[in-house]
Amino acid sequence: MATENTSLAENEERTVSFQRSLYDPGYVNAMSHFYRGEMGRIMVWRQRLDITTNWAITSSTAIITIAFTTREVPHIIFFFNLAIVWTMLWIEARRYRFYDAFRARVRMLEAHFLVPMVMENREMLQGEWKKLVCEDLILPCFKISKLEAVGRRLKRNYIFIFILIMIAWVTKIFLHASAPIDDVPSFYHALRIGHIPSWLVAFIFVGTLVSVTAITIYVSQKSSGEISEFGTHRSLWRI
Repeated sequence: MATENTSLAENEERTVSFQRSLYDPGYVNAMSHFYRGEMGRIMVWRQRLDITTNWAITSSTAIITIAFTTREVPHIIFFFNLAIVWTMLWIEARRYRFYDAFRARVRMLEAHFLVPMVMENREMLQGEWKKLVCEDLILPCFKISKLEAVGRRLKRNYIFIFILIMIAWVTKIFLHASAPIDDVPSFYHALRIGHIPSWLVAFIFVGTLVSVTAITIYVSQKSSGEISEFGTHRSLWRI
């Protein structure tokens, strides 16, 4: 009996604590500043993502322009274009992991602090979200793997850059080939550049196309991304 009374008292004390924390001005003010600070942090990392994407687009545009300027420019220049874009993708994926780690904190605050405030529902404050946020502040950790980060950036931006490079590469071969291209063997022969054999060029071309497509499809099936589409379980947003 005493144990039941003690548990009831603890539950009442916890309920009073939730009620106090929900409307306490000092607590709300501190959490508001914390939320504003985390929002500023993820905006900085979001801008860094845009910078690497702009570098990839700018370098690709410049290389494609140079490639089509004269016939003397060999299509090996697209090797360097692929290398640059892959490097930018890897850097951006690393930055995206930092962005996603801080974005998770913001989503935690929005879901477990702002929503109860808007709904005026004290029961929604229950749970271990405060403990999870504090643990992440003490020992920050990534929330997604490197492969998933690469796949998300491919899905959002880089797959279109790779497709543009592939199209420009094939067009360059057809327009500036040393001999007419009438069939598949002649196209395969046109892939050769100096001492670089045709099979190596074909391997890089096909390997890049297959790997980009496979990673994008795999990550799309395993992850929903940052924002999901409207579903049947949600009401449509009306303005």
